[in-house]
Amino acid sequence: MKYAFVNSVLLDGSREMAPRTGLALLTDGEQIQAIVPDTGDLSGYQKVDLKGGYLMPGLINLHVHLPSSGKPKKQSDPRKAVKLVTSNPLFMKVGEMICAGAAKTQLMSGVTTIRTMGGVQDLDTRIRDKIGRGERKGPRILAGNMAVSVEGGHMAESLAYVAHTPEEAAGYVKVIAQDKPDVIKLMITGGVLDATVKGEPGVLKMPPEFVRAACDAAHALGLPVAAHVESPEGVRVALQNGVDTIEHGAKPDGEILELFKSRGASLVATLSPALPYALFDRAESHISEMEQYNGQVVFDGIVACAKACLEAGVPVGLGTDTGCPYITHYDMWRELNYFRKFCGVSNAFALHTATAVNSAIAGIDDKVGTLEAGKCADMIVTARNPLEDLSALRQLELVVCRGELLQSPAVKKMERVEKALDRYL
Repeated sequence: MKYAFVNSVLLDGSREMAPRTGLALLTDGEQIQAIVPDTGDLSGYQKVDLKGGYLMPGLINLHVHLPSSGKPKKQSDPRKAVKLVTSNPLFMKVGEMICAGAAKTQLMSGVTTIRTMGGVQDLDTRIRDKIGRGERKGPRILAGNMAVSVEGGHMAESLAYVAHTPEEAAGYVKVIAQDKPDVIKLMITGGVLDATVKGEPGVLKMPPEFVRAACDAAHALGLPVAAHVESPEGVRVALQNGVDTIEHGAKPDGEILELFKSRGASLVATLSPALPYALFDRAESHISEMEQYNGQVVFDGIVACAKACLEAGVPVGLGTDTGCPYITHYDMWRELNYFRKFCGVSNAFALHTATAVNSAIAGIDDKVGTLEAGKCADMIVTARNPLEDLSALRQLELVVCRGELLQSPAVKKMERVEKALDRYL
């Protein structure tokens, strides 16, 4: 269909974006054709009256795990869950349905592109390809599939292969690449729940030579490398040995900031998953005093890294790390709000980051991220102005993905999660 979106307040996603009215955004199939005065000839287009709503690019979530919902529950061994899912074709089919449903929830909440950062076997690419063929409804997916870890490392033997030598690390990259992913994920440090010592939540797990071998193998195949990192030592090792995006982050020093710049690397801040560990009462989060302390270390480190990178001119993107407790597939808007609240950016810059900056970090800014001729028709519409209040993104009037209109999109929400997180708006 050829559509003319009229009667809107247009926010184009650029850094200098200001609300614009009196315009018609024209699409032809999946592509934006032009943005023209709405007083011109619009014959040949089906008009879509947005009734004064705010039209902007679809959100981009750079850090998603599709297998988990974010529902708060008692800690369990992810290895057992993955072993069960992969034990036979029927369970794999169920796993695919769960992951595909999660991807659709992202779309219906206004996220038109996701980047998966660790999944079960090849489910992420399988779902990506089915969405691309029109067999499933969902966002654009930049798929990571399985990650590479080490013995005792983060997500080892569940969402990540275990490498025992640099050669094995490179070999697993080649195994993952057989399913044509869009990015390779490394688990370089531990995380909050991996820690055994108070104050050390991001212990370096993957030796530098493993990181170098994996990055070299990935880059030889034309694939970027993202890395789970939650300590300064881990950030340093990652950047020194070829990682392209630091996922999460930690408080940087001058050397680390120079490494970011010399490598042309970016930070993907994930404030959402650290917040419940750091700020919730332990009676609600059901974690130990040590885990809460370490959660605060990680949360403060991510905030410090994001602030320092922004000041140094290093690109900072956003992702939710969906799948962690209390982090759902429909709450990307909260990540923008945390970015504003804890990193001190404006609403406009938060929205610009979740659209244009994220698209550039993902290497797809020629396709999405801003509203302009030649870009894909990935858009959302809110009734209220997100430049005044980012919670306007909580309820959408319309989602447009690849030119397809999804009117009054709705998702099933978890009341307990909503109530707990709304305290931090």
